Amino acid sequence: MNRFHVHVHVADLEANIRFYSQLFGAEPAVRKHDYAKWMIEDPRVNFAVSTVAGQRGVSHLGLQTETSEELAAIGERLDKANAVALAEVGTTCCYAKSDKFWATDPQGVRWETFRSFGEAPTYYSSATSPPEDGGESACGQDGCCGPAVA
Repeated sequence: MNRFHVHVHVADLEANIRFYSQLFGAEPAVRKHDYAKWMIEDPRVNFAVSTVAGQRGVSHLGLQTETSEELAAIGERLDKANAVALAEVGTTCCYAKSDKFWATDPQGVRWETFRSFGEAPTYYSSATSPPEDGGESACGQDGCCGPAVA
């Protein structure tokens, strides 16, 4: 089963942790000096906030899969829509190791489709390579890896 994902950039992490902990009725499942994540079951959502970037507001939306097969199926659908902006294998982002596809919808909203398979000691990996098409990778520029924001 997939899980909806929302990542919001915030100015005051502690204030947002207090607010969202009250809203969700739960403390974050992951809490770092610059990041927090709730894994909520009702509704089934992976909700994250971070202070890594100077931007504020919704960074991106996404779908988190539980299996490689689910991720591949979504990747195929995105490919058929000619929407894959970047495919990453074994990347580090948001203190997790993941495989993912990044896409942008017609309005410019970034979508991250991913399967995480382990924790990472850093927010992102500076070794993330640029996309094969020669485009620019924005790993760390806006607080999350993925294609450069237009």
